[in-house]
Parts: sequence; structure tokens; C-alpha cells
Amino acid sequence: MEQIEKRLAAFPKRTISLVELEKLIEPFARTYEEFAEIVLGLEADGTLEMIKARGRTTRTPSLAFQYRIHKHRLMEDYYRELQRWQNRLHPAIQLDAYYGKDPSVWERDKPFIVQIDDYLNTHSLPHEAVAAPERSMELVGDEKWITEGGGREVLERIGLFDRLRIIPVSDPLMFAVHPGNMAQAVQLHLIVENKTTYQALLPALLDTVFSTLIYGKGKTVISSIAQFSLQYPVKADHRFYYFGDIDREGVAIWHSLFQKKPALPALPFYRACLQKEPARGKEYQIERTEALASFLSYFAPDERERLCELLASGLYYPQETLKTRELQHIWREWQWTS
Repeated sequence: MEQIEKRLAAFPKRTISLVELEKLIEPFARTYEEFAEIVLGLEADGTLEMIKARGRTTRTPSLAFQYRIHKHRLMEDYYRELQRWQNRLHPAIQLDAYYGKDPSVWERDKPFIVQIDDYLNTHSLPHEAVAAPERSMELVGDEKWITEGGGREVLERIGLFDRLRIIPVSDPLMFAVHPGNMAQAVQLHLIVENKTTYQALLPALLDTVFSTLIYGKGKTVISSIAQFSLQYPVKADHRFYYFGDIDREGVAIWHSLFQKKPALPALPFYRACLQKEPARGKEYQIERTEALASFLSYFAPDERERLCELLASGLYYPQETLKTRELQHIWREWQWTS
């Protein structure tokens, strides 16, 4: 009965037809009589309620053609199960996230959580950081589980991804360094989306207040930024700026990066683009409403209006709108620390 209740809790609708109910219970009942006994039992305990307007069958025992599922009753059992597991698992494993999720998520994750519990009881939390495939193999015997099998999401749900000291597998971060600024208490870092802009700015790095110039390589930086602290192990107050194409894709890349590392839009570059003639050709790009709203919040009201109109009409500004000399001048002369 417990497995049937879990299936009902995971059923996507609040009502269920007799045909759907038969398919759901089919693995647990060999005959109509067994099926009917299960359904009538669920009726009796209040889990299923007959929808009177649809009537009942003429078979014996008689069942309703459609039922309402009282999921709150099923969730009570689900919550009790979570509490039982919380009491038996290693204290580093936290199940709070599952109270707000469908029971099917818990059922899918549970076998992995049991393996992680075994690992923690044997080894405790690790002191050394290792690459994701190595840690993945230690935890569940599958080197691809964390990176390709949904393992990272499971570990984040139970509050363990950071505590297991996992080095993400991603491309190395590509950047140039200003040696003279590496000892500063506050250090600035400029991330640029495209290779052309990176190459144009590189000769000016030593004339700026920035410690690094980072080549984002489009979307690559979203994952490779995780390598920053390993590749640049300098203790300081690190502050990041980002400059990319002014199009929907460029804004989406910035927003995804911002979730990992709060890199502010490098407004002097973006505003310089707005003084130029835009290009046409990005009508096919999909608008990410949240990303655009977040990006626009850094601009003045008149700039927001212009950017919205620009993107809505399929116009855009590639980074290459700004030529080498202009890029370098802005980077050198702007008061980035004010």
C-alpha cells in the first residue's frame, strides 16, 4: 500500500479516472477483485473520494468512475518518512529541501543518499578537494554521476556539494595578470565575452587598476569561473566586471555568470556602445525576461527604455562596435574605484 500511496502522491493531477487508477495500481493487483479491494481501502481511509457526478460501475465490487485524490493525507505519510530518514542518516545530510518537493524527487534521490550516508559514516567529510569524477566515484561508484547524472543537484539539495570539497570539471579560466596589482587589498577583474575584445584590451592591462583581464569565451565562463580561486589563489576583496554583446544571448550569459560570481555590468563600455549605430540580425534570439530585467536595473531609465526598444526590434551591439583605441581609452581612464 505504501508504494501505491507514493504513486498517488506523485500523480500530476488532483483527480484520477478509474482507467488511470487501474494503470497506476496494475503492478500491485493481479485480478479485478484485488484491484477493487485496494481502491475501496483507499476510499475508506479518505485518500480517495468518489466524484459523485461521474457515478459508479455496475461491477461487483462497484467502483467510482472518477476519484478526487486527497494529497494532504498522503503528504503526511511522506513527511513522517522524511523525518524517520533524517533521524537515521549522517547529521551532515539535510533533507529540508524535500519537504517542498514532490515525493517522486525523494524516491529518485533516496538510493544515492543511502550511498552517500555509507560514505560519510565510513570516511566522514573530506579535508582535501578532489575533481568531481573522483569524488563521484567515491560516493556512488559512477565517475559521471556528479557532472552528467544529476549528482550535483542531489548534493546541493542535501546541503553537501560545498562540504564535500568538489572541484568542478570545466575548462580552465583564461586570463592575463597585472603583476603590479596582485598585492592590492581590493582587486578588480574584467571579464569580456569575445576574443576580439580580449585581444584589443590586453595591451592596456598594465596601464589600468585591474589585476586580471579574463577571456569569457561566450558561455564557457559560466562554468570556468569556478576555477578562479584555484588559478588565482590571492587573498583580497575581488570585484568583477563583465562586458559582453548587447543582445539577448549576451545578457543571458551575464545573468548566468552573475549567479555564480556577482560580476557587475561594465557600464562605461555598454554606454559607449549606445552612442553607436546598432546592427541588425538577432531577431531569432529568445528573450530571458528575468535576465533582461536584472541587467537593465543597472542603467538609467532612459537607457533602459532604449535598450528594450533596441532588443525588441532585433537590433544589437556586438562588442566589436567599440574599436581597439576606444576600448583601451575607456579602460584606462574610467574611475573604476570611485
